[in-house]
Amino acid sequence: MLRRDWSVSAITAGFLAVLISYAGPLLIFFQAARAAGAGPELMASWVWAISMGAAVSGIALSWWFKVPVITAWSAPGTALLITLFPALSLQEAVGAYITAAALILIVGLSGSFDGLMRRIPRGICAGMMAGILFQFGARAFKAVEAMPLPALCMVAGYLVARRFWPRYHLLVVLALGLALAAAVGGVDWSSLRLEVTRPVFTAPTWSWASTLSLAVPLAVVSLAGQFLPGMAILRGAGYTTPARPVLVATGVASLCTAPFGGITTVLAAITAALCTGQDAHEDPDRRYVAGIANGLFYLVGGCLAGTIIGVFTVLPAPFVAVLAGLALIGAITANVQSAASDPEHREAAMVTFLVTACGMSLWGLGAAFWGVVIGGCAYAVLGWQRPSATAAPAPTRPSTSSPGR
Repeated sequence: MLRRDWSVSAITAGFLAVLISYAGPLLIFFQAARAAGAGPELMASWVWAISMGAAVSGIALSWWFKVPVITAWSAPGTALLITLFPALSLQEAVGAYITAAALILIVGLSGSFDGLMRRIPRGICAGMMAGILFQFGARAFKAVEAMPLPALCMVAGYLVARRFWPRYHLLVVLALGLALAAAVGGVDWSSLRLEVTRPVFTAPTWSWASTLSLAVPLAVVSLAGQFLPGMAILRGAGYTTPARPVLVATGVASLCTAPFGGITTVLAAITAALCTGQDAHEDPDRRYVAGIANGLFYLVGGCLAGTIIGVFTVLPAPFVAVLAGLALIGAITANVQSAASDPEHREAAMVTFLVTACGMSLWGLGAAFWGVVIGGCAYAVLGWQRPSATAAPAPTRPSTSSPGR
């Protein structure tokens, strides 16, 4: 059954999700590692840990539920590290990782997150995701300024491949982009070396300072900034996977990888959009292969973490921005359509979209969280119906219907 379900489009979607994760959020991870004064071996161990956490949890969940469950590491949480290092020791950071993983595991076991997801209207979720993905789509065309010829060629390749080979258009764009980056971008592949990663164990220590400054905020931003939009992506694609097993699996994965430098494993949002839409496969029941492929590529990336670091050191940043933006056009379109599909609550969905797309950050919480909060308020206020004071009372007439009908 599994062999029949495998497809080139699903495997390509899984690979692109890993590629974009390594090229985007991983750069934030590098900045945090430099701020902590981590050497190459420790940095490679960190990449190994976050890759293994995402790989094992993603493969297991996708296989079990036959749904493309894409997991990654907490990008907002990684950004927190940059502000805390070097005042925070590596041992304290690992202790905070473990505490945050335990908090997420408790939330998952309680089942409270499923209740929260049921209370968020679908249009609000779609508006939030459209706002998140819009930023990546806009960056794709903004990158044309930095690399005009390669970027415009990739856009042209995307349009042609989308027209004639719709199931394989992302693979065509990836191959074309790599060729152009090597030919025009001046990529020096000679500096790359194939190295197998050796994980480095770091003994954890705990303090009130690390718990309050890192562990608690890390758990909050992971739940609000990653699990919330990640579950919204699954709901928007028509999958009814419960949040409880996802939080439990990622919480356990986070506990296991934390001593090796792995920050919290979470449900992916942006890269998940690549694997849950039609670009992965026309049949929703066969898209779970993209989740398994995504995990397998993470396994390879984790084992070759040192080499992965080298690859994304030499690749031009505009190339990755164009590739990510073009790959997410389908997901952006689907979420905009979903947000605008309900005329009664369309304005609240657009409020959510605008708040999220602006990229605001307040009190340590990102735009995705505030998009849901402000959009939810708009939904409640604009959707509140009051009986008209001037409406004439309906005439009373005998009725044979039962009471309450």
